[in-house]
Amino acid sequence: MIKEMRIVLRNADKIDPQNISDYIAAGGYKALEKARNMKPEDIISEVKKSNLRGRGGAGFNAGLKWSFVPQSETKYVVCNLDEGEPGTYKDRTIVEKDPHTLLEGMAICGHAIGSNKGFIYCRGEYPYIVEHLNHAIAQAKEEGVLGEFDIEVRMGGGAYVCGEETALIESIEGHRGEPRFKPPFPGVEGLWQKPTVVNNVETLANLPEIITRGAEWYSSIGSSTYPGTKVLTLSGDIVNKICIEVPTDTTIREVIYEFGGGIRGGKKLKAVQIGGTSGAFIPASMIDIPIDFDSMRNAGFTLGTGAVFVMDETRDIVDVVTRIAKFFEHESCGKCNPCREGTFRCYEIMKKINQGRASSDDLEKLQLLGRVMSKACLCGLGQAAPGPILTTLQHFRHEYERKLFLS
Repeated sequence: MIKEMRIVLRNADKIDPQNISDYIAAGGYKALEKARNMKPEDIISEVKKSNLRGRGGAGFNAGLKWSFVPQSETKYVVCNLDEGEPGTYKDRTIVEKDPHTLLEGMAICGHAIGSNKGFIYCRGEYPYIVEHLNHAIAQAKEEGVLGEFDIEVRMGGGAYVCGEETALIESIEGHRGEPRFKPPFPGVEGLWQKPTVVNNVETLANLPEIITRGAEWYSSIGSSTYPGTKVLTLSGDIVNKICIEVPTDTTIREVIYEFGGGIRGGKKLKAVQIGGTSGAFIPASMIDIPIDFDSMRNAGFTLGTGAVFVMDETRDIVDVVTRIAKFFEHESCGKCNPCREGTFRCYEIMKKINQGRASSDDLEKLQLLGRVMSKACLCGLGQAAPGPILTTLQHFRHEYERKLFLS
């Protein structure tokens, strides 16, 4: 029987998340105390050696990302709690269950890069989480555990594109949430043109345990190239709609059948989408892939945020993808032509196919359009938007062909 391994959720349902005394009694803020007695470069080296890689979708080595930040007077730590992917609620769960783990992780990052100011960018649909975090920050200040490191919570306006780090930075600054051209990257010129590290909640929440137990311990867990654990949220046609944390060498099959309890109503699995709305559609024949970043990528899929959306044999894949195409057409910020026009055309063609008005030529146009968008769009939203279309055309093409107008 495969079991959970909780690192970021180690305190979940064991402490009162509203009470800092519970967190401290469980060993909280000891890692930050240890980090303060380390040289900043030694902290960065330890995080590099742990091979902690971003849990927000990009999968970049966190310590390496920090090392790019130049020496300067003002630097910022930004936590991405936008979590706009439908079906994703892992970061919300981490903060609900144990907000001080995030605060401690941010302070460790701040000490490592020489920053005394952090911002948490919270999804606009999470107003109660803002109150929850502000309460935790007030308690941490009262106890003096954060030292000179100050944390402020900013609320987003409900724009999906603000999950992208530069659009998020623009929004914090009070501007319209649109991605910036890169380079320069945020590590060199980010918030208010100052060097900025942007990590998501799950990434930062790993830091206290890495500092406490060491890089060797962390790198020995799960996959050798993407070590540690992954927090997953299970939804769709599955028995157990839950949030779990498992080692990264756990397979998709184990996630669905060991933790998820299998397919609801005793039906067969048709497909699983991992990583949120922009994730690839994985056929039932390929679910023995481990859920680590590299195994997924090598198979042509994405891990993304770790949202696991399960579809049974009765689901109409073309109809599901049409709804996703509509979502992206609505959420495009419109800054770059490939995304603005591409998401509109993708939805237009998908709707045409779904209504039985398309020909095989439309499938070829859709495939070409998707390939161009994945290369030409400015940010991750536009680049990932055609992912569900391209992967379903590859693995479920027969469902598209069944809906074509043949006369």
